[in-house]
Amino acid sequence: MPTHIRYVIITPVRDEEAYVHKTLESVASQTILPIEWIIVNDGSTDRTGEIADQQARKNPWIKVIHTKNRGFRQAGTGVIDAFYEGYRTISQKDWEFVVKLDGDLSFQPDYFEESFRQFAKNARLGIGGGMIYNLVKGELQWERHPMFHVRGATKIYRRECWNDIGGLMKAPGWDTLDEVKANMFGWQTQSFLGLRVVHHRFTGSADGTWRNFVKNGLANYISGYHPIFMAVKCMKRLFQKPYIVGALGLLDGFITGYVKNIPQVPDEALIHYLRQQQLKRIFLKQSIWK
Repeated sequence: MPTHIRYVIITPVRDEEAYVHKTLESVASQTILPIEWIIVNDGSTDRTGEIADQQARKNPWIKVIHTKNRGFRQAGTGVIDAFYEGYRTISQKDWEFVVKLDGDLSFQPDYFEESFRQFAKNARLGIGGGMIYNLVKGELQWERHPMFHVRGATKIYRRECWNDIGGLMKAPGWDTLDEVKANMFGWQTQSFLGLRVVHHRFTGSADGTWRNFVKNGLANYISGYHPIFMAVKCMKRLFQKPYIVGALGLLDGFITGYVKNIPQVPDEALIHYLRQQQLKRIFLKQSIWK
């Protein structure tokens, strides 16, 4: 593997004063540093921007962009707007990989080196990233998900794959749709076993448990999930913590999409491919779930 990979990181942050220093320290200590790291301070009302500015003064490859406070946290699509605020300002045009990285993570100094080692092994690997762990009662617990899925908090895109999928889709569920679209175009996507990323803010904690499940159910509808697949997903959720509440929240959000006739992603081919893969999964056939 080459000793230096040309990669850029874009990190949208909003009110991450308690955690952003962990991410700043983790990236600054990497064995392979990014050629450019753009931190987008998305209207924070705390010291997040100030902390990022301090780190940028120490490292010329860090750039901080400050945007106005819109007055609320825009779930789902707000992070994409912030991401593209940074993406449009990339000055190092010859990058090989672009990384969408959250500002509440910590990881080992060889995180990116080991990630790029995985990409070097497989020329068709288009999207990859580490496994997300939460600290629960002093122990790290993995957030379970299919292996083809790479959590939105830490996503590494090979440039050729990025170009094929057309970047990130501004829609709830974007961090699954990008992988489905990549697979549709013949790429592979993968979370890297054994490569840990500690997430210091629980997924969905900003919205609350019920609202988070409803939000995810609506995102599943907008993404075009097959109703049969969604029914199976909700039934499985009944037996997972938080019992019953999670299943009802997902179902509520999904049905709300139909009741309110909310537009789904404007890509019929992508929805068809996704539903096809979901039905294969239900009937235990070869699919992106393997």
